[in-house]
Amino acid sequence: MKTNPGRFFEDFRLGETIRHATPRTVTTGDVALYTALYGPRFAVQSSDAFASAFGYARAPLDDLLVFHVVFGKTVPDISLNAVANLGYAEGRFLRPVYPGETLNTVSEVIGLKESSNRQTGVVYVRSTGTDAAGQAVLSYCRWVLVRKRDPEAVIVAEAVPTLAKAVAPEELAAALPPLDAAAYDLGLAGSPHRLGDYAVGERIDHVDGMTVEEAEHQIATRLFQNTAKVHFDGFAAKDTRFGKRLIYGGHVISLARALSFNGLGNAFSIAGINAGRHVAPLFAGDTVYAWSEVLAVAELPGRDDVGALRLRTVATKNQPCAAYPDKAGEGYDPAVILDLDYWALMPR
Repeated sequence: MKTNPGRFFEDFRLGETIRHATPRTVTTGDVALYTALYGPRFAVQSSDAFASAFGYARAPLDDLLVFHVVFGKTVPDISLNAVANLGYAEGRFLRPVYPGETLNTVSEVIGLKESSNRQTGVVYVRSTGTDAAGQAVLSYCRWVLVRKRDPEAVIVAEAVPTLAKAVAPEELAAALPPLDAAAYDLGLAGSPHRLGDYAVGERIDHVDGMTVEEAEHQIATRLFQNTAKVHFDGFAAKDTRFGKRLIYGGHVISLARALSFNGLGNAFSIAGINAGRHVAPLFAGDTVYAWSEVLAVAELPGRDDVGALRLRTVATKNQPCAAYPDKAGEGYDPAVILDLDYWALMPR
């Protein structure tokens, strides 16, 4: 065979390293398309002048654009035959990435667990994105439910990795350049609130909603070169549980992040992903809303320019978030589609 059918669960081996194909040079054209799809308004990523006054060389790429490009490289080798992407942990954004940089990805299989029905199994990987010089720019773990080719196939070795519940504050922003908090223009940034204005336990309804169109989510997934069949093949999707294409979970993360600007406008950079779960699927025609809770306010060792907010952002479909829809008993409110725990940097 000269075509790639994708890996099935029994094709993975504990400890193996997978070097993913297709290096990707990310340009200002990608930035423009990303902005058109999601509408993020964070000033550091929007303006070279604003970013350079603050201390960056120029406007860096949106952290989630970097995440999606690095993630997209892994799909043909890891999740082409996935049923669902289940979660994230130990995500660290290690250095700013600027337009014109080329990104590569390598993954290590760190866990395998066959499902009790023997039809599927969970694959755990740690993926690392590097720049053209080989420096790591992003590292994260994810686990994905993958179909078996042969339900009777015997899995030789299984293990479930122990993952940290959260990234420690001292592991954040190590390669961030020195920034000038006094030069951070609150008026141009669009929010008057700095790190000290947020309190643990505070909840923020981001108010705005965004309806997802069919063409948008497919353009977005192609932008990231994510080839997962569940997002594109409408003919095959007719025979699935939902009967239609699923929207890429990362699309929801970017929508929620863009919506969070209203209330977190100075949370200018994502520094770490502690945990994440796609609670329910999203489909074209649904409208996404979001709310966030402040879990922690942290100082960063050796830095007096920025600190970090640990945030939990919950996204919903077709339900505004004034009532903060959340967990309900052992499950979630039916409207909840995303539960993401992450660190965001904010000027002090």
